[in-house]
Amino acid sequence: MLLRKVLINLTLLALILILFYCYQTSNGIHLTLHGEQENASTIESRSSSDNTITTSMLLSNKKIYYNVWCIFTKVASNSPMKRKFKIFAESLLKLSSVDIAFHVMTDNDSKNIAEKVLGNILSSTGKFMKIQYYDVHELALQLEDIVSVMSPHFSSKPGTYYSDALFFLSLGLHRIAPIEQSVAAMFDADTKFRKDIKELFEEFNTFGNQALFGLSPELTPVYRHVLYLYRNKHPNTLFGEPASSGGYPGYNSGMVLFNLDKLRNSTVYDKIVKKESVNTMTSKYHFKGHLGDQDFYTLLGMEKPELIHTIDCGWNRQLCTWWKDRGYADVFENYSKCDSETKLWHGNCNTPIPNY
Repeated sequence: MLLRKVLINLTLLALILILFYCYQTSNGIHLTLHGEQENASTIESRSSSDNTITTSMLLSNKKIYYNVWCIFTKVASNSPMKRKFKIFAESLLKLSSVDIAFHVMTDNDSKNIAEKVLGNILSSTGKFMKIQYYDVHELALQLEDIVSVMSPHFSSKPGTYYSDALFFLSLGLHRIAPIEQSVAAMFDADTKFRKDIKELFEEFNTFGNQALFGLSPELTPVYRHVLYLYRNKHPNTLFGEPASSGGYPGYNSGMVLFNLDKLRNSTVYDKIVKKESVNTMTSKYHFKGHLGDQDFYTLLGMEKPELIHTIDCGWNRQLCTWWKDRGYADVFENYSKCDSETKLWHGNCNTPIPNY
């Protein structure tokens, strides 16, 4: 009997130690959140308290990849976009403490340029990044239903920059992305990281139960302009007002977070991207945009704010001042104000990005 009790106690102690080990080596939500995995025995993680590298054994024997998407098309060998893409990818990789899966939506000519740029970055940094390319023309065909609904409302004149289908691809990313990806982030190529992307992915921990997307506020009065008719009929509305005064300035799609799992299972989203729904919303708000997916996200935030998680403006610090010289100089500073630390520069309107 004594021996039996000793064996039982030792078994219980062993179970407790195993459970404690699992707790200590787990990486919280990030062990299941980021989706794309491959066989590996360890994963490096950066401690939030002392910023030192620690190596934790994963019981699942899987490596976790943080999924980053970017569109890189119509790029010539001497194009300024080549340099912007280099700055974006290099800053992403250099500051990252996690494993990156980099998904590039591109065309044949631009792919050759991207491969050279990324190859040089990997060689110079000595770091690894998993890279996958997608043909933008094939993706556009897959999402033709969404593109055809959005284009009449959120494009400039046919044949102009934002009328191309690629500016609506993010709205169907949950259909493009491999099923094993549960969340992802997408960036314009004219951005530059100042912080570890791991910190941005922490935002998923604060998504509301219904949130499908995460975006930062627009920092120009573009939607004050777009909503001119609606604002005239509703003089007390906060739509089109700057965030600094408690208003709703719309969203900027230079950085978007996606809860892909929720998007794939959302009947609400499936319905709201249908022609009848989009027509109803644009008519209700007298909305005629020209900025592609960004216009839809802004409209979605007006109609169903619970579907979008608002992210600190520091994660999309836009530098464009175009509207300042287009009749909005008196209010521009109210919109461009961002008191948060800059974590991601966004050189929209071809604005130079600071070197710091």
